[in-house]
Amino acid sequence: MTHYQPGFANHHATEAVPGALPIGRNSPQHTPFGLYAEQLSGTAFTAPRAENRRSWLYRLRPTANHPAFTPYEGAPNLKSAPFADAPPSPNRLRWDPLPFPTEPTDFVDGLVTYGGNGDVGTGTGVGIHLYAATADMVDRAFFSADGELLIVPQQGSLLIDTELGRLEVAPLQIALIPRGIRFRVELLDGPARGYVCENYGALFRLPDLGPIGANGLANPRDFETPVARYEDDDRPHRIVQKYQGSLWTTTLDHSPFDVVAWHGNLAPCRYDLTRFNTINTVSFDHPDPSIFTVLTSPSDTPGTANCDIVIFPPRWMVAEGTFRPPWFHRNVMSEFMGLITGAYDAKEGGFAPGGASLHNQMNGHGPDQASYEKAVAADLKPVKITDTMAFMVETRFPVRPTRWASETPTMQLDYDDVWRGFAKARLPQ
Repeated sequence: MTHYQPGFANHHATEAVPGALPIGRNSPQHTPFGLYAEQLSGTAFTAPRAENRRSWLYRLRPTANHPAFTPYEGAPNLKSAPFADAPPSPNRLRWDPLPFPTEPTDFVDGLVTYGGNGDVGTGTGVGIHLYAATADMVDRAFFSADGELLIVPQQGSLLIDTELGRLEVAPLQIALIPRGIRFRVELLDGPARGYVCENYGALFRLPDLGPIGANGLANPRDFETPVARYEDDDRPHRIVQKYQGSLWTTTLDHSPFDVVAWHGNLAPCRYDLTRFNTINTVSFDHPDPSIFTVLTSPSDTPGTANCDIVIFPPRWMVAEGTFRPPWFHRNVMSEFMGLITGAYDAKEGGFAPGGASLHNQMNGHGPDQASYEKAVAADLKPVKITDTMAFMVETRFPVRPTRWASETPTMQLDYDDVWRGFAKARLPQ
């Protein structure tokens, strides 16, 4: 059974061996059991206390104990910003679900990039990836030096071993892996597929609630952080890291998961999306989708996020005299959507679980014709939307699709057709 500690970005303290954590200081001259003390910093040393994230790790061997990295040839379609291998497109794009590979493929080699923005070198923007895996990662680990990874399973449960402990993550849950944390993915119930948002910018945090008050949306206590767990394993392990957009690899003579104890507020965590406290109207009008924000990465412009993670969960619709699906819209933010399960209420067909869509900034989008006609004819009694869970990566910059995403056979070349056929409004004569 996997154990967890509750709370988002709490300062946790955990040890797999009693007495492994030093008391009263972080880096004593003589650590318990001769463990190696190592600080993992997720923010600058001088970041304000409220924003500073770091953890102290006590491990069997120092992380610095490794040979030189060399280029890694796997995962050829995993890319990073700046994205320049295909021209930016103003067109609305949509893709069918990512197919599973025909050869055994683990999480790392199953990653493909659909697009992104910003620049890993300057710490802005995001990368948006999907994964399709049919095999466990065996004797190897992966980490991104470019950004933190938000993993959104769509099919198949994952067992994610990290340096700071173990996460079990199923569809309708998400996992957040900090930048630099090494992890390994095993498949718990067959082939697995899902989405990954790689955040190059300010660390994800819970959004401010403002007039909502003290409670609601994603509650901090529902985020779960693993307890310390270590491997004393002297078999060779391969490490793959993503660094400035390229993949590099080296081999250790031991398991990298050898952290016996740790304390701090920079750690992996998981969250159950079904625990999200959905806020909605009880009078009229469809509210802005910002009320569905789970996590946000702020930018240097107040109120404008580097990236928001938004979900569209099961919920009651009770608005009076209101067109209830999301309205037609042009947005300064860019929107990449994925569907975890069920159907999205603004798209009657074509947007399948495991698929994706992209609506870049200032380009019109909204309900398709079938959804529109159904909504304007609906009896506006209270209705509960049940079979659904969609999510959105909303970001301040245009999302540039990769060449792979622009040319893959899963792209729906007829996506624009869903908005054809709307009748012209009739003005009085």
